[in-house]
Parts: sequence; structure tokens; C-alpha cells
Amino acid sequence: MRKANLLGGWDLVVIVALVAVIAGSSVLVEGFATARFWGFLLLDVMPIALIALPMTLVIITGEIDLSVASVLGLTSAVIGQLWSGGLPMAAVVPLGVLLGAVLGAVNGLFVAGFGLPSLAVTIGTLALYRGLAYVVLGDRAVADFPLGWTGNAIKPLPGTTVPWVVLVLLALAAAFAVVLHATPIGRGIYAMGNSAEAAAFGGISVAKTKFWLYVVTGAVAALAGVFWTLRYASARADNGAGLELTVVAAVLLGGVSIFGGRGTLPGVLAGVLLLTSLRNALQLADVAADRLTMVTGGLLIVSVVGPNAAAAIRARARRRRASAPATVH
Repeated sequence: MRKANLLGGWDLVVIVALVAVIAGSSVLVEGFATARFWGFLLLDVMPIALIALPMTLVIITGEIDLSVASVLGLTSAVIGQLWSGGLPMAAVVPLGVLLGAVLGAVNGLFVAGFGLPSLAVTIGTLALYRGLAYVVLGDRAVADFPLGWTGNAIKPLPGTTVPWVVLVLLALAAAFAVVLHATPIGRGIYAMGNSAEAAAFGGISVAKTKFWLYVVTGAVAALAGVFWTLRYASARADNGAGLELTVVAAVLLGGVSIFGGRGTLPGVLAGVLLLTSLRNALQLADVAADRLTMVTGGLLIVSVVGPNAAAAIRARARRRRASAPATVH
């Protein structure tokens, strides 16, 4: 199987668009080019980029997980309940991540174990997990977390405004990139996206791989829930509501095919930065919240249509060249 090319055609389009948005916003939007603004922007990037890492692998296999924001919210609610119940944060945080892995395992069991459509399964667990978050915490918020934990969640690197948690993101991104682009597991993930049946005949354990991808996705979504809770110093059942749309839009914008089998992690990270930079620039320019949602929806459409249209144009050009009569010299 041909390996995915890092920084392919669509990836470069996204990177050029990212540079254009940053350059244009730096000139046109007051305050965009400041170090303080970029510190806040990177904090906004964190939960989206974290969840986008495993989501990339899931979508490349031809599946999807729409429950990630609800996993984040339920994790936040459980963290709040456990902390208010007297457990120390050193125990609460790993329990929250473990909960996310269990929730991901439920998705994996239905999708990989029972062979049910991932779209239907994760729409169902999206509602189920969010409902459980309200059962756990109700409409109240827990906000008396230790200052040491909440302060460290947003603490910048010395002498900069860059949050130190970006180092955690970069380390995880490097790990996911190595797995996807430099290991047999990654080659199997691409093979499953192109044809699950062919991958199975080739000796790849399709069900097992998909199951563990959902477990990892749940755990990382829970980690994003931990960060979200500590960043805002507030555990609420509605934390992260609607974030799944932003994550999926960023992944597809980064060049991952919704049909599976194609995409790169560098492209996805560029897509996350492009979407977040554009939304934050518009927000800084006092654009209404409903229009920001329209921007996300529009980019989601572009991310689906764009790469496929470009591929169709390239395929048509190849057919024309192949059918063109040879020139006699």
C-alpha cells in the first residue's frame, strides 16, 4: 500500500490559508498580533487539537466519533463531583482519564464488536453521556478547585506567553504522528480506510484496531475535559457542548477524507490552527457568535468538497493526458 505523503497538495493549501489568515488578521484586526492574544489562542487550541489527534486516526479508518464533547462534559462533571466529595485532585485526574477510556470502550464495543455504524452509535452516546453528566452534577457548577491546579493549567513557559501545556500537546502529536506515519499500525489504519475487507485479508485485526482507537479517543477526550475544567476552574455538565463539530471540521479541513483512507496529522494540526485563528480573529473583531457558527459550518463544507473536487480535477487531467493522441515527430 502506498504511504500517505506528508504535506500533500491539500495540506499545503491549508498551510498557505493559515499564513494568509494570520498575516491578514495581524494587519486588519487590532490586538491579533500581540503575544497576549496568542497565549489565549493557544489555550483555545488545546482541547480541539487534543481531541483531533485520535479523531484523525478514527476518521482515516472510515469511522467517526461524535461523542467526544459529551465525554469531555461527563468527565468534567465527574471531576467536580469527586473533588466536592473529598477526593484529592491527584486521584481525581487519573480517574477522569480512566472514565474517558471506559466511555470510549463502550463506543468501540458497539462499533468494532457488534459492527454497528459509528455515526449512529456515537450520536446515541453523544446524548447518553451528556445526559449522564447532568445526572451526576445537575445544573450546578463546582468551582473551588485548588489554585495550584488551576494556575498550572494556564501557566506560561518562563519569559513567554506560551502555555506550558502546549508541550504536552506537541509530545502527544509527535507520538500520534509516529504511529500513523511510521509504523505498521498506521499502515493498517490507512488500509482499513481504503477497504476493511482487504485489510482483514491482509492480516490486519480490523475490529481490535478500531476498538482500541475508540478507547484512546475516549481517554484523550477525557484529558481535554480535565484541561477544560482546570482552565476555567469550573466543572459543569455542559462543558464542551458542541465542540465535536469544531473538531470534525478541523480534521476534515486538514485534509482527512470523511470516507477514510486519506489524511495526515501535520495537515490536521494546520487545520486546527486555521479554524481557531479565524474564529478568534473574527471574535476579536466583534463578529456575532451566530456568524462564527456559520464560519465553522462553511469551513466544514469546504473541507469535504475541496479535497474531493481537487482529486476529481486531477483525475480528469490524468485521463485527458492518457487519452491524448501521441505526437509523431
